[in-house]
Order: sequence, then structure tokens, then C-alpha cells
Amino acid sequence: MAPVLVYLKKLHSFAGIKLYICLIGMMVISLLEGVGIFLLAPLLSLIGVLDSLSAGIPFLSTVLEPLQGLPSSLKLPVILAIFLVLLIGQGLLQRYLTILNSEIEQGFIRHSRLEIYQALLQSNWSFFLKKSKSDFIHIVTTELPRVSFGVFMLLQIVTTFLFTLVQIGFALWLSAKLTILVLICALALSVYSRKFVKKSRTIGHETTELMQSYMAGMTDHFNGIKEIKSNMMEKQHLAWFRMICGRLEQNIVQFTRLRSASQYYYKVAAGLLIALFVFLSFQVFHVQAESLIFIVIIFSRLWPKFSMLQSNLEQMAQSVPAFKSLFDLKQDYEAAQELESLDLPDQENTVRIDEGFECRNIFYRYDRNHSSYALQDINLHIPANRMTAIVGKSGAGKSTLIDIVIGLIQPEKGQVSIDGKPLAGSDFFALRRAVAYISQDPFLFHASIKENLSIAAPGASEEQMREALRFANAEQFVNNLPHGLDTVVGDRGVRLSGGERQRIVLARAILRKPSVLILDEATSALDSENETIIQEALDRLKGSMTIIVIAHRLSTIRNADQIVVLDNGKITQIGGFQQLSKDPDGLFGKLLSCQTKVSAIRR
Repeated sequence: MAPVLVYLKKLHSFAGIKLYICLIGMMVISLLEGVGIFLLAPLLSLIGVLDSLSAGIPFLSTVLEPLQGLPSSLKLPVILAIFLVLLIGQGLLQRYLTILNSEIEQGFIRHSRLEIYQALLQSNWSFFLKKSKSDFIHIVTTELPRVSFGVFMLLQIVTTFLFTLVQIGFALWLSAKLTILVLICALALSVYSRKFVKKSRTIGHETTELMQSYMAGMTDHFNGIKEIKSNMMEKQHLAWFRMICGRLEQNIVQFTRLRSASQYYYKVAAGLLIALFVFLSFQVFHVQAESLIFIVIIFSRLWPKFSMLQSNLEQMAQSVPAFKSLFDLKQDYEAAQELESLDLPDQENTVRIDEGFECRNIFYRYDRNHSSYALQDINLHIPANRMTAIVGKSGAGKSTLIDIVIGLIQPEKGQVSIDGKPLAGSDFFALRRAVAYISQDPFLFHASIKENLSIAAPGASEEQMREALRFANAEQFVNNLPHGLDTVVGDRGVRLSGGERQRIVLARAILRKPSVLILDEATSALDSENETIIQEALDRLKGSMTIIVIAHRLSTIRNADQIVVLDNGKITQIGGFQQLSKDPDGLFGKLLSCQTKVSAIRR
């Protein structure tokens, strides 16, 4: 229950005094209901059902004594007026508490969503390397509402319990013996019902696992929808979807069966109990008829609360696994926090690079428990305002090296320096403000071109955007689009070609006015024409910023000032294009020879 208490404390911290207003208000409503029941006594006496009803109920005759002095014609209107005032007051209070409870609940959900999302953004890159994005979506969209529901279910249990205590107090006042008998029966039934709560928790674990699988599968399917459509794999994916939906259906139905079974047992027990204590009232305890009427009325309202408590406990138990999911995520992102705040430094506080980067004795492993290194003994100088290309086979460690250079991940051994100064602490964040990164799969949001560009530079004018597009050889095709800069590009830019997406992303990078531009195999999927267009844009940038290119197609890096060749996490060659291509035994020469042969075959 530790995760539950954590989020209960969060609710207390968020809601403050409003939480106590809700609890106290529920107790007041319970008292008003009790008083309303007692008003039945003079009402029944007045209409002649039981002439001496109030006399058999403790203290009621004293409380109702002021009514005795009223004229007979006014007694009924006065009692009905009091009854209506109590009813209206209770209704208004109930309405106020319902709205207040909704405000607290929805505010707590909003607060929790923001807290989780901000914490994720403040986590380091290593944290995301270990997680699936569908896990985050699952927790924020599925588990968080279950946690919120569980928290407020727990509060409902508390308020129901308080209501029950008030009603038990009235019942003890009327007949202690019968009340104790009923409580013993309720206690025995609650002990028997523990198995339902335990089963609910088991079903809750299954719900968490099934929803996680559902969310992961749906994310993967829609990420790969083009491959699914292109390869006619709809049938296989539909079969998986049908299977997971069937299991989700069974899970919910199983929980419904469990709840209905427990509620059935409570109804049967209620009937047997009422029959039993009515019999005992007359035959054993000789309870007066007027008192028995009120006991029956009170327990006809009280026993459903016992049933509700059981139902709430089952729903609470079903939500407990969701608390654990959020609690585990909380521990993970707190351990991975790299930013104390998202108030990033101003642009002028970015690092200045005059000489370049220096990597000294860099070692890195993704798994510290594994002996294999992704990078080992890396010693490298990346000169400022020059183009450095990094090449190698797949898995050689190219992207890992870039991640270390810009501070996304920290080396296990060694250090990275800029102009001879080792990077540490906030230096990495200042460096990232100076970096523009373009991946192999250019990412665009489902928004207009203007909105995609403004993400990089929120204060940029339309003229500055057009200048960046012009520099990236993208202005002409943007002007030819139906709505120009206001054209919506679709999910991940699906309405644009690969070359067009790449040029928009390059323009977005240029708009940031970076000191360092990194292209991670950004032209590997382009045709020769688009590749040439991107290459011409890069040539114009040479000398104005430090350019680092991870290259798969070696023909694109002929103009690089320096080429670094990686193999199995080690640097095997460093030099210019002509120098390295003349060594046929070197890895670069072999890769170049293979690509030349492939190009010749294609022609």
C-alpha cells in the first residue's frame, strides 16, 4: 500500500483544506439524513399511524416538546416545513460537494499529468534508451486515470465509513443489542469477502499487463502502418488486435462477475439479517414496535453502505497495480533527472566554440553488467567551423559517439572538452542550446510548416523563416504548396516527400542559428537529386559552424575536412577523403570499394 499512500499524500498536498471540507460536508449530510429520519416520528403520530411513537424513542420526546405547544392545525405544516428545509439544505450541500469533488479530482489529474510529463522531459537520454515510448503513453493515458480513480475511491471509502459510523450511532441509540448483532454479522461477512478483494487485485494486475500490451501494439502498428499496407499484413495485425481485445473483454467481464457475486451475497445476507433481527426483536428482546420501525429504516439505509464499502474496496484493489506502475516510473525518472528546471538558459549563454571538441580516453557501455563496450579508448579532436564525417559499419558506435559529444549520455571513462575545458554540469545544457540535430528519419509534427519551424525559434519572423528555407533550398517547393507556409504536413510529414521533409528539417535547424550542426545519416535515404540539393546547402554552411556528419553513403562526404572511421567501437582511421580512399586495406577503402561496385551494378 506504500504507492497508494504516496499519491494520497500528493492529493492532500494538492487539495489542502478543500479535502477536509469534502469530508466534513459528507458527515454533515449524514447527520441531516439521520435528523430527517427522526422527523418521521411526529409525522406518523400526527397522521395517527402510531399515537405514542415518539415516547418509545430515547430523547425524542424532549426534542419535539416545542411542537406540542403549537395549535393542531400548524403542527403538520411546521414539521413538513422543517423536513423540506433539511431536504433542500442537504441537496444544496450535496450539490456543492459534488462540484468541489469534481474540481479536486480533475485538478489532481491535471496536476499529475503535468508533473509526470515535466519529469519525463527533465530526464536524461539514457532513461529513454531503456524504455518504450508506448510505456509512457500507457501510463499517462491509462494508468494515471486508474490511479486518480483509486485515490478518490479511497476517499469515498472514508466518507462512506464516516456516514456508516453516524448511522450506527443512531442505531445504537435506539437499540444497542440489535445493532451489535447486525455489526457482528457485517464483520463476519467482511471477513468472508476478503477473498473478493484479493481476487480484484489479481485482476488489476492482469488489466495493467493487458493495457500495456495493447498500447505497445497499437503504437507499433501505426508507426509501421505504411509497411503493413505495402506488404498486405493487415490480416495478421487484425488477428492480434482481435486477440488482445478479447482478452481485455474477458478481464473486464471477470471483474464484473466478481463484483456482482459479492453484491449478491450482501443482498442475500441483508434479507436474512432483517428477517432474523425482526424475529429476535419481538420474540427475544421484546423491542417496542415504534423503535423497531426506526431500526428497520436505519438499517435499510445502512446495510447498502456495507455493500458499497465492499464494492469500493474491490475497485480500490483493482486499481492498486496502477499505483505501483506510476510509483515505479516516479522512482525511475527521479533517478534519471538531469534538469532541475525547464527554464533553460538564454541563447546568449550557449557555449562558444573557437578551437573544437576533444574526446580523451572515452569508454562507454549501455549495460554496465555486460563486458561489451559500445565505445572504447576514443581519442578524437573535432575542429571548430569544419566538417567532420564519421563513418563505419552498422553498430560501430557512430551515433553513440555523437550522443557523448553533445552530452546526451555520459562516458563511463574519459571526458569531453571544448577549447580545452572539460564539460561538466550545466555546460552540457548550454552546449545543447548551441546544437542543431537532424536524424536519419526527419521528424515533423502534424502541423503547418510555419508551426514546425517556429518550434525551433518561437520568436522568428516569417521573413527569417523564408530565409532559412532559402538557405536549405526549400523555399521554391514551399511556395508551390497549396497554402505555402500554412500547409499542414501530416503525421510525421507524411504529405511531403523524403527530400522535402529533410529540407524543412534542415531549415528548422538553420533557423536556430546553431554553432554545431549534426546530421545523423540524414541523406542516406534520399535520391541523388535531393542528396545533391542538401549537399549544396551544407557546403554553403561550411566555415560558419561546426558540422558533424554521420555518413552511410560515402560519396556525400568528399568535401569533409576530416573523416573518422569507427569499427567495433574503436577509431581505426582518421584522415581526408583522398588519403583514406588510397588505402585499399583500410576499412574506409573497403567500404568505398563495395559502394562503388554496387553503384556500378545499379547503373
